[in-house]
Amino acid sequence: MNNVIKLESVEMEFKDSIAIIQQQATQTNVGVLRRQAILSELNLKKSQTVIDIGCGGGHLLKEISLAIGEKGKVIGIDGSEFQINSAKELCANLSNVHLVCCNANNIKIEKQTCDAVTSTQTLEYIENVDDVLREAKRLQKPNSKFVNISTLWDFFGFHGPDPEINKVMHDAMKGQKHPMLPIQLSGKLKKLGYKNIKTQEINFFIRNKNDNSFPKFHEILMINAARSKGVSEEIISKWQNQLNKAEKEGDFAFTAYSILTSAYKN
Repeated sequence: MNNVIKLESVEMEFKDSIAIIQQQATQTNVGVLRRQAILSELNLKKSQTVIDIGCGGGHLLKEISLAIGEKGKVIGIDGSEFQINSAKELCANLSNVHLVCCNANNIKIEKQTCDAVTSTQTLEYIENVDDVLREAKRLQKPNSKFVNISTLWDFFGFHGPDPEINKVMHDAMKGQKHPMLPIQLSGKLKKLGYKNIKTQEINFFIRNKNDNSFPKFHEILMINAARSKGVSEEIISKWQNQLNKAEKEGDFAFTAYSILTSAYKN
């Protein structure tokens, strides 16, 4: 029994360390630009109520909080207690931020109470994404807005290393239930009765990776993922060395193609 507890503790610590790196990635220019795009599309007003599904460490919550003012309410939903606690710490001085640790398909909030629902890089990891979309719709007031950002994962990643080694590393990162969700999302929203559905590209083509860059944090995430999948240290080291060499020689690139999808509830 003690061994089980120890293993669970190690697994939790590993997941928490990954969450920290993910939080750091959201503070880079890529994360900032994505949040700006969401805020622009939401076009928030004072005193509104907004839900952020998969709120993570709370960076978007904080910006929504300031936009809607003290009489507004922003609710952060996340299935990770670690992320919820991180968001609590970040938003400790904001009285209009409320946090709930629960699954995205079963949010204990009354129907038609929200002026907007948003989500970033969350829906593609949920098996029953249709259930989450129905739950989001249940929470929304008539004519309220839905805004989501998801990545086209087939076009995400590093360019420069040997293609075979590069594929091994990228395959280790695969875990999305819907890696190309933006292609299907508009149709899913249409079936649910949403109107004025539109998409906007938010693409990044980055040629270097300094210590505080989005590619650098994803390099760390990819290495951790490769180790967890049993990829040898020899391959990991070779891949990382080839990345660094490609960057020095001008043959490196990191691409992330994300799509912002927005719609209004009927």
